[in-house]
Amino acid sequence: MTAPIPVRRFSRSQPLKFAVPSEHTHFGLGPDAPNTEHAAWKVIISDDDEDVHVVSRMLLRDFSFDGRKLHFLSAFSGAETRRLLRDNPDAAVLILDVVMETDHEGLQVIRHVREDLRNAFVRIILRTGQPGLAPETQVVEDYDINDYREKSELTAQKLATSVRSALRAYRDLRSLDNSRRGLEHIIGATGNLFAPHSSLRRFATGILDHASALISLSQGGIPAGVLDAPTGFAATRYEGGLRVVAATDAYRSLVGHAPDDALPAGLYDLLRDGAANGEPAVIRDRTFASLFVTRGGRENLIYLSAARPLDDVQQRLLRVLATNLAVAYDNIFLARELTDGQAELIQALSDAVETRSSETSQHTGRVGRGAALLAQLIGLPDDQIEMVRLVAPMHDLGKIGIPDAILNKPGPLTPEEYKWVKAHTTIGHNILKSSTRPVLVVAARVCLEHHEHWDGSGYPQGLRGQDIHIVSRITGLVDVFDAVSHHRPYKKAWPPEMVYDLIRNERGRHFDPDMVDAMLDRFDDFVALRDTGSTWLS
Repeated sequence: MTAPIPVRRFSRSQPLKFAVPSEHTHFGLGPDAPNTEHAAWKVIISDDDEDVHVVSRMLLRDFSFDGRKLHFLSAFSGAETRRLLRDNPDAAVLILDVVMETDHEGLQVIRHVREDLRNAFVRIILRTGQPGLAPETQVVEDYDINDYREKSELTAQKLATSVRSALRAYRDLRSLDNSRRGLEHIIGATGNLFAPHSSLRRFATGILDHASALISLSQGGIPAGVLDAPTGFAATRYEGGLRVVAATDAYRSLVGHAPDDALPAGLYDLLRDGAANGEPAVIRDRTFASLFVTRGGRENLIYLSAARPLDDVQQRLLRVLATNLAVAYDNIFLARELTDGQAELIQALSDAVETRSSETSQHTGRVGRGAALLAQLIGLPDDQIEMVRLVAPMHDLGKIGIPDAILNKPGPLTPEEYKWVKAHTTIGHNILKSSTRPVLVVAARVCLEHHEHWDGSGYPQGLRGQDIHIVSRITGLVDVFDAVSHHRPYKKAWPPEMVYDLIRNERGRHFDPDMVDAMLDRFDDFVALRDTGSTWLS
């Protein structure tokens, strides 16, 4: 263990007067205004000698690094220094005196910066007029500083050299950290980018979010603010041309329309030439734009405009993201083809049921739309809502095996005929049970379970509560709502108030209580959906 530095009080016989030459009055001791917006390096000068502040500012007044001037902040005590560092986590350099309130106040500040604030970025130049209180060898070994200078040797040139070296190290540290965080963001986003998506809009919105996060990485320690957020949109080519499918707030009005003049002149042609040569992205100055052409020839365009020029780190990360997106777009359209194929199969099977029964005409489609609305109201995620919309119309698939005379009988059914009707649950399940497709696996359960009751009094298995699949519970409730709301050969349609009372009275008996509450809370929407066929999914 290194021996502790001996403590010796230091005092001045009288305070130094602060005087600023008239030709330099603009230096002051308050924060200098940054030279340009978001452009200046923050430098904190911490010293209890006022003249040190004045001289330091004067010596560095024409200093610049990487085209950026300095923005000075002054502190005259350890306490003020701690406050400035807390309020300015993006400070690049701290020029720190050792002796202030105490002989070792500066060293205590260093501990606070590195250990309490956990700020490993700010570069610390320690300078002292009393090197005996803080020997260089011991201080450099025990404290995380970047330079040690005696005030007597700190000429204008040496001060400038120290600050330049500190800024270079700070810039490189920030650059490495931005690369790390950017790559973590890309890796974290990979799961979402490559996961199956049922909605191109949601997928494109996710891309805009990921790219915006990379663009918003701090540059040289300058954190991005709300006003720095990039703006732009994602578009896909349909038969009528490019159409915007997702956008930031500034371009929200373009969704569903052609981007037209929103793209800078000549950018689209540049993107097409790049895509043809295997280069999907154009990244320069403040612009990130990419054109991805899927294997099926579908064009997909991303355009974002940054508030500030993109630095090297941001550009490299955006190119990595663009490479991933080219594959991700192929995946989403492949997934959509598979989903569309399943949807067509489901629709064909549902249509086959409707051709057999006058009572189910358009019933299956209404149940699908109503079930999707209910799924949304109880908080299911988007992918599950889409699953419900596809699966619910297949609930009566088994009726394809019921004789016409029974299925379309205008009067009451005999007990034997009712057994035949009840068998449609197992018939539908048996038709689908051998499939391993996720949608059809759920559909098989819905066919089997949509007549089960919450209290266990349903058929064919007498399941109760949450033992009944959630999609079966959703479908069963909407099925009853639609059945009693429409004319059937053996009954007339019920008015909405009678339907409402039925649903309410069967809460906790036939139906899941939470689902009943959700339906009755938005009952008018279900009535409107029944009457118009429109959806209210938002």
